[in-house]
Amino acid sequence: MDKETLHKEIDLIQGVINRMASNSFLLKGWTVTIIVGVLALTKDTIVTNDVTYFALILLIPLCVFWYLDAFFLHKEKCYRELYKWVIENRPTSNEYKYDLNYKRFENDVDSIAKIMRTSTIGVFYGIIALILIGITAYNIFQ
Repeated sequence: MDKETLHKEIDLIQGVINRMASNSFLLKGWTVTIIVGVLALTKDTIVTNDVTYFALILLIPLCVFWYLDAFFLHKEKCYRELYKWVIENRPTSNEYKYDLNYKRFENDVDSIAKIMRTSTIGVFYGIIALILIGITAYNIFQ
């Protein structure tokens, strides 16, 4: 096995890992932008002077972004397992050469639901959810 082929295969996998990490980062940015933007534009404007319903409605895209972020992190972890497998096995085997299918590693990493509850993204999206629920409760009981 020549090293140039190994490096090309590793570069392909690393490119996918970088795209997954970039997608995860962009989702966090879009989440904050959309929620802050909608809340800023709805308070005391011609749209409404009560953000209660908008805060509740914003929980829907928040949950969608939360799921998508966990989805991309799950795929990133699968590709990291593929990367490890290639590093360990490629010198002695040509099995799965240039195969970027991550499916065989899905059972080796945490599920999407479990990733959603991790301290990294669970706290990020959880705090935003609590803020939206707090805004709703404040406006209802005020």
